[in-house]
Amino acid sequence: ACTGIENIDEAITLLEQNNWDLVAAINGVIPQENGILQSEYGGETLHGPAYGPTSHSTAASSTPSSSSAFRHVVPSRQIVERQPRMLDFRVEYRDRNVDVVLEDSSTVGDIKHILENELQIPASKMLLKGWKTGDVDDSTVLKTLHLPKNNSLYVLTPDLPPPSSSHSGALQESLNQNFMLIVTHREVQREYNLNFSGSSTIQEVKRNVYDLTSIPVRHQLWEGWPPSATDDSMTLAVSGLTFPCHRLTVGRRSSPVQTREQSEEQCTDVHMVSDSDGDDFEDATEFGVDDGEMFGVASSALRKSPMMPENAENEGDALLQFTAEFSSRYGDCHPVYFIGSLEAAFQEAFYGKARDRKLLAIYLHHDESVLTNVFCSQMLCAESIVSYLSQNFITWAWDMTKEANRARFLTMCTRHFGSVVAQTIRTQKTDQFPLFLIIMGKRSSNEVLNVIQGNTTVDELMMRLMAAMEIFSAQQQEDIKDEDEREARENVKREQDEAYRISLEADRAKREAQEREMAEQFRLEQIRKEQEEEREAIRLSLEQSLPPEPKEESTESVSKLRIRTPSGEFFERRFLASSKLQVVFDFVASKGYPWEEYKLLGTFPRRDVTQLDPNKSLLEVKLYPQETLFLEAKE
Repeated sequence: ACTGIENIDEAITLLEQNNWDLVAAINGVIPQENGILQSEYGGETLHGPAYGPTSHSTAASSTPSSSSAFRHVVPSRQIVERQPRMLDFRVEYRDRNVDVVLEDSSTVGDIKHILENELQIPASKMLLKGWKTGDVDDSTVLKTLHLPKNNSLYVLTPDLPPPSSSHSGALQESLNQNFMLIVTHREVQREYNLNFSGSSTIQEVKRNVYDLTSIPVRHQLWEGWPPSATDDSMTLAVSGLTFPCHRLTVGRRSSPVQTREQSEEQCTDVHMVSDSDGDDFEDATEFGVDDGEMFGVASSALRKSPMMPENAENEGDALLQFTAEFSSRYGDCHPVYFIGSLEAAFQEAFYGKARDRKLLAIYLHHDESVLTNVFCSQMLCAESIVSYLSQNFITWAWDMTKEANRARFLTMCTRHFGSVVAQTIRTQKTDQFPLFLIIMGKRSSNEVLNVIQGNTTVDELMMRLMAAMEIFSAQQQEDIKDEDEREARENVKREQDEAYRISLEADRAKREAQEREMAEQFRLEQIRKEQEEEREAIRLSLEQSLPPEPKEESTESVSKLRIRTPSGEFFERRFLASSKLQVVFDFVASKGYPWEEYKLLGTFPRRDVTQLDPNKSLLEVKLYPQETLFLEAKE
């Protein structure tokens, strides 16, 4: 009736292409401004899924007391051709998103020409992917694809080289630099000098400031961040901070006071469905959903605030709101969601000691899915699931309802898991949400073990969590074994290094002792040589000063002395009887036996001649005419 399509097979095909979403199927055929479906319930526009072909029959069989569920506008074929539909495309290429708006009479090639100007990539090098009907060529008219109003595509350029890495060296150098952040606490007028490496994130800075100022991250109001610092997961090296010192100011954000008018306006946004109107859909409970979901009104429309703000700059603040809103909807018995960026969740789950590592569970929420309410309330909040997740998983969450948040997560997913996983999530239809991704950290990459869709049961969910845990436990045991072996090797190496150090210390001490001993020996040798040289000089001097030895035929009285050395040798000499005893002492010293070290002893009678007066003559001391003496070392 709305579209003028009478071929039932064509109608069924269109419904299947739109996942049995009646509104999307009709709007995909006729212009949206003419083809919007109006509900008679309060004049409210219906958006969301209708359950298969039974929805039309149920609405058509309503009682006369309540008017028809739908009011349609029947456009003519001329109107369709005169007013073409406008299609919105969000095209993702690497880290960029390009929005393209075209008439449905345009071709795929027209999209490529627009992207060629935006991305500076030749159209012939582009592969435009993400079409629900499979690959298409450049001449395909968009209208023939029966596309919805909003579409997500992505561009592949396999023939082009990856982005240049000419700045990688400079970036690595920046990551290794240390930044001095001078943070002024506005309320107390106090400065903190904080040192951070370039690899630290803005989120880490804000957490450290929270420890110092007791201002929670979500309440911190900053001044001084560069305009490029738009994401708390950004590292300081690429945030545009002034190196090596940058000044910032932080204060507490004042709590907004909601006016009465705002409260009333917010209350008017909550649409309720009357009891009488719900009679037409008594069989809605067969699908496990409430009346609001059966009417195609997403459950989030009945609530005051979304799970997560659109275009959230700070992931930590977004997850705080997500947790608070989740608790208000489904109660306090729910998984403990990790508050922080996805990178921080990786760090918490994967990069500790092997015994402390856990699996990472990523919960992807979608308010427009009819499965979300049942999955959250009956499965995700089940005590057994909550307990098992808290013991074995780090749970991180994200809301995919808003297109900006969806695109942001797909970008993160591509960066961390690769394009295959991102494409898998991108192709998931709304009614397949929520999703539960089980991630295991490996040595060189992160592996997605399981993608659990929302159409599951508590037992099946628990079974799949336990299956993932078995795989993780086997890998964890290997990691623990490797880590223990590595620590054992490091301990052995440390012990060997310590033993080597001690050995070097002992060798050095021994060498120093030998050097000291050699130096002492050298000093003593020098002293000995000097003493010997001195003695030799004295001996020569005494030898030269001795009077000449008298001849045997001398007419004067001559005394003949025979002297025995300690070694048993003898030497003889003649002296004048009138010579002084000192002359004998000098003669003995000239032979190398100074009287200071040796004493000269007589035999009969035994006496110490060195004790006598050296100025007396040999005749006076009775060493005439001859005498035998022997030398003995003094003690």
